[in-house]
Amino acid sequence: MKQFRSILVSTLFLATLPLFAASEPFRIDRQHSSAEFKIRHMVGNVSGRFTDFAGVVNADRGNPAASSVEFTIQAASIDTSTPDRDKDLRSSNFFDVDRYPTITFKSTKVAPTKAKDTYDVTGDLTIHGVTKRVTLPVAFLGFVKDPWGNERAGFELNTTLDRKDYGVVWNKALDQGGFVLGDDVKISINLETIKKK
Repeated sequence: MKQFRSILVSTLFLATLPLFAASEPFRIDRQHSSAEFKIRHMVGNVSGRFTDFAGVVNADRGNPAASSVEFTIQAASIDTSTPDRDKDLRSSNFFDVDRYPTITFKSTKVAPTKAKDTYDVTGDLTIHGVTKRVTLPVAFLGFVKDPWGNERAGFELNTTLDRKDYGVVWNKALDQGGFVLGDDVKISINLETIKKK
């Protein structure tokens, strides 16, 4: 009886191995990726980016719904090509990077959409110390093997967030009506990832 149980346990263990092996970790290649944003400023738009970010996409080719992603941005790496403005954005007026140094996203669900290679990725997004459950539209751009034998995978995300949802509320009224800043922030993230060896 003990021998039978041992064989049964071993068989069940071996049967589950493909489930764990199916998920392949791809780390973000920051040199070939970008995290950018755009916000309305009076009658124009101001663009910026974050230069320091990292993350891993655990890709399941056979069952994309079993995939997952974790992504972290260092808030202090914000760059709008204007040092004084960047200093203000790092201050308590906006990101308050001393208290809230990171922006993070951790997925809880991946669901294919009707469009080819497009997924609704649901997860917890934390900005300025506030965590919200969001669903983000992600396009899968394919797998490829680079000239050095590394396997790569590409992903693209474009969405809009309301900064006030995350407690980033600074603004100033204009004499003629309206405000200096808009509330909606357009987000564009392009990721080229490389499979961990």
